[in-house]
Amino acid sequence: MKMTGRCWMTALGLTLMTAACAAEDAAQSDKPTAEITQIRRDRTPVTEFTPTELEARIDDLVKAINQSGLKPIEMVVLLKHLSTFFEPIATGANRAMGELEAVGNVLGPSTQMTTDDGTASQNLQNQQIANAIEDGVQGLGISPYDVLNEPSVKEAVKQKLHVVTFDTDLKDSGRTLYVGAIQKEAGAKAAQALLDSKIKDDEIPALPPPPGTILVHGDASTQWYDGSQRTFGVLDVLGQTGYTAQVVQAVFINGQEGYDVDQLKTQILNANPPVVGMIGVFNISYRCVMAAEDTGRLDIPIVTFDFDPKTVEYMQKKRIKATVVQRQYYEGYLVPYILYGIQHIGLEATKQILGPLMVDEKGMPDEHRVNIGVDVVPANKFQAYNDFLDQIGSIQ
Repeated sequence: MKMTGRCWMTALGLTLMTAACAAEDAAQSDKPTAEITQIRRDRTPVTEFTPTELEARIDDLVKAINQSGLKPIEMVVLLKHLSTFFEPIATGANRAMGELEAVGNVLGPSTQMTTDDGTASQNLQNQQIANAIEDGVQGLGISPYDVLNEPSVKEAVKQKLHVVTFDTDLKDSGRTLYVGAIQKEAGAKAAQALLDSKIKDDEIPALPPPPGTILVHGDASTQWYDGSQRTFGVLDVLGQTGYTAQVVQAVFINGQEGYDVDQLKTQILNANPPVVGMIGVFNISYRCVMAAEDTGRLDIPIVTFDFDPKTVEYMQKKRIKATVVQRQYYEGYLVPYILYGIQHIGLEATKQILGPLMVDEKGMPDEHRVNIGVDVVPANKFQAYNDFLDQIGSIQ
């Protein structure tokens, strides 16, 4: 099915699509040819949470692109799904594609998909990548699941398609760039937030001095590289303290929240030395609060990840000390601009403009990761942060 200039759906009707369709004149041909006079960005409100360095780099990229011969390009952005955590990413990607007058779509199933063998979501993404290759798109942004998507990404690269990963990386796939937080660094920030005595609220318990156990609701396996890197970032920081760090494997399977909370409760009740703090490194880390409340341990300070509505609710109730947010909106917003920049001014010129954000991949001579950073939001700033997200249309 050709996608050029029109909205498309894939994967046997399972995909819910939010589209950024191009101008009518570009939609009439197999390849977009309409000239764009100038790219004009929607201005981002300036608050204490506005990432000024990131905004400046995007502005510089727009200036460089505007000096080239502008023509819309075909691109597709693939999300794991379009609910909860990924809603701000979809918002950012659609906004950028609209500003660029790009031909294409932001695609993903409406919710997380599951099958007996646990590969439904990966299979859907693989089919979407195959569709993108067949339709001759010029740029692909993707939040891959795991190595089951790696062969499809490699095939896209083999077909001369520029691929930008975000949220989750496939560093050995040949992808052009990764956009998002540097996960080990983000995990370290979560641990530092729990340890930081300057982040405090009179209604939230303080972390007592060691000894004591700090539970880490994370993933220490090597199957999920990004998840383990974030967890290891926490452990590296805690390893320099006198606390005992204990990892509790997070469970993402639909319908398993009760099991996940129960295993946290078991660790709280049985840990030796006793639990004195908790850190959750995923968007489901509000479950740490649920487990602490169920065991009557309201004295445990907790740091979480992301800005899930349940996390916001617990922050409002003063049950979370701080949360580390991954700037999902900017992940989605930056990817189309990078794909557009690569097409019009070239990869090296695009990387040079993004230089202050670029991070070397360990063991590789070239820069391959764009670090958009994270926001550490203390409990007493949750409303101000929520207002900022509301201003940019990024509420989950």
